[in-house]
Amino acid sequence: MLTPDEGYYFGLGAFETIAVEEGRPIFLEKHLLRLKKAADFLNIPMDEKAMYDRIQAHLTTREMQMGRKVIKVILSDKNLTVTARENIYTDEQYNKGFLTDFSAVTRNETSPFTYHKTLNYGDCIREKRLAKQRGIDEPIFLNTKGMIAEGACTNVFFVRNGQLYTPEKRCGLLPGVLRSHISDNYDVIKEKIYPADIVRFDEMFVTNSLLGIMPVVSLGNYHFPSRETGDRLLNEYWQFCK
Repeated sequence: MLTPDEGYYFGLGAFETIAVEEGRPIFLEKHLLRLKKAADFLNIPMDEKAMYDRIQAHLTTREMQMGRKVIKVILSDKNLTVTARENIYTDEQYNKGFLTDFSAVTRNETSPFTYHKTLNYGDCIREKRLAKQRGIDEPIFLNTKGMIAEGACTNVFFVRNGQLYTPEKRCGLLPGVLRSHISDNYDVIKEKIYPADIVRFDEMFVTNSLLGIMPVVSLGNYHFPSRETGDRLLNEYWQFCK
């Protein structure tokens, strides 16, 4: 049973969602490192052994050994919760690609909470649900200066002539684990990107730990003419996960 604390009352807690592919947790150590940074930021104690033991208890079950699953870890001052579920992303979604559009909500790049995965997640969830009602798969946030920041639960990448681009961290985004993986293994230019710039790009894709790499069909009224690089990187990511 959960104990009421500042995580419950004020959202002063942190969480991570970890993809599990055929029983293998993807980037587990990187997720726990990011969770530790958020816990330190919030001044929350983190019992790493207890957390790891609970994660391993889920990973050893028969259900987690088959197919695509998710481990979710939630941490607050007096609570540690570890749960497991199915990964909901489907082959149909990858084949179709995402439709995206700009959110009316602005991402606050001056807030330190923007850069940690905390329980202050209401903007993301609400905007995601409202976008779904309009047939949009992922809303995209601009920051207070009108620059592209990130998706509701994704990081954003663009492609021009095979070159990868992504918004700078200081534009106001959660530094995703998969964003880090791509930046470490491919040539990625991090820069300020405005909505007017998107017509210069051939492709767009979004990333997070559960969907991996998702090609994007359109952003607002602009339709990207290609998805070649996104599809290639997705295939390479699946190979990495095996």
